[in-house]
Amino acid sequence: MRTMFEKVWADHVVTSLSADTDLVWIDRHFTHDLSGPFSMRSLEKRGLACRHPELTFALPDHGVSTSPARTDASTPASAKMLPVFRRTTSALGIRLFDLDDKYQGIVHVVGPELGLTLPGMFVVCGDSHTCTQGGVGAVAWGIGNTEVTQVLATQALNVQRPAPMLIRIDGELAAHVSAKDVILHLIARQGADGGSGHAIEYGGSTVRDMSVEARLTLCNLTAEFGAAMGLVAPDDATFSYLEDRPYSPTGSRWTAAVEYWRSLSSDADAMFARTIDVDATAVAPQVSWGTSPAHTIPVDGIVPDPADAPDSATARVWMAALAYMDLRPGQPIEGLPVQHVFIGSCTNSRLEDLESAAAVVRGARVADGVRAWVVPGSQSVKRQAERRGLDEVFTAAGFAWREPGCSMCMSMNGDIVPPGERSISTSNRNFVGRQGTAARTHLASPETAAASALTGTITDVRRVAGRTG
Repeated sequence: MRTMFEKVWADHVVTSLSADTDLVWIDRHFTHDLSGPFSMRSLEKRGLACRHPELTFALPDHGVSTSPARTDASTPASAKMLPVFRRTTSALGIRLFDLDDKYQGIVHVVGPELGLTLPGMFVVCGDSHTCTQGGVGAVAWGIGNTEVTQVLATQALNVQRPAPMLIRIDGELAAHVSAKDVILHLIARQGADGGSGHAIEYGGSTVRDMSVEARLTLCNLTAEFGAAMGLVAPDDATFSYLEDRPYSPTGSRWTAAVEYWRSLSSDADAMFARTIDVDATAVAPQVSWGTSPAHTIPVDGIVPDPADAPDSATARVWMAALAYMDLRPGQPIEGLPVQHVFIGSCTNSRLEDLESAAAVVRGARVADGVRAWVVPGSQSVKRQAERRGLDEVFTAAGFAWREPGCSMCMSMNGDIVPPGERSISTSNRNFVGRQGTAARTHLASPETAAASALTGTITDVRRVAGRTG
């Protein structure tokens, strides 16, 4: 009896190299403007061709501006990298979804929404959050520049086989609690290295009841849990989501694909190396307080005291985080002033995320002194949101409505938080300097971020829900 991961892995082994390392076939390779140009130039310098250019897809997302009427010259990063990206993708015969393409967006958003990422695939990209795409049942993981070059040249990779882990999440989520809250809750309890060395399958009744977009969010923070791969078994919700996508199979190929996908679920008596149970009913809206996603507490909680840390090493980390974030032990996290609100990133920039945030801000106004942005994850998301009038809801409330890209998730594209200022962000990382030099980042769900924009402080969305509109 086998887990889903073991089934998919076995289907991709070209040859075994050792007891725990295999050469595996890669079904789909994505590349973006940060990781792609270096590896493509490396391929050119070595005189190598791209073996299967039809299996690689390129998207500019990391270094590009998200401002309206943007151009290559809008940021130094895009001015430098986009011309190289265009030249190398064209020379290698790789499909590029350029800035003016109707499908441009963040790679981990675009892959599933176009049907480029499908259940049972092996998917790689030079980006640690490739695991996001496991939300549709793919085995997807981030790779380094050398490995990107190997995939371009051979369409295969040498990979050490991780052990399968099951995260079983059961129970009905409370109102205003999302997949983002669930995964932050898990990381806070198990640690940022809790999934190290494992391929994680997310299961249980809570996951089965989640939308596919919520599953993508759940898998996104697998990287912050210390694992490279996270996936959800495909089911009828997955098939409904993927059917009629631009790159999804059609006709008899679709029928055959669904039949294969249904066979991928873990067998009832499959053995996992480790299982963790999560009670979803105990999860409240979460917000991070420190400089790791593991530094997370319920929004109505208090900042921890290093004196209560489990060991001296953790105590030192907590003290450094408190100093960087300018917080004190025992301080309530709710009510802390914020100057910036960012709703976007590969974690929370899909239509469902924007709809949940819009429901909170409809008819209300962003607090004075707060810069609030909504950055859709793709041009497709942006068009859908505009058809539903979400852009008007946000702009009427005082949010800026931006173009797709990674934006304020990372400080390489001009979208930054100034030194010493505080942001509440729907992204996935709150590391030192992640959103800008000396910037202070608090991770949260779209609803919590939206509620905080209205008050100018970190706010429990349960206190403001229903009071707007």
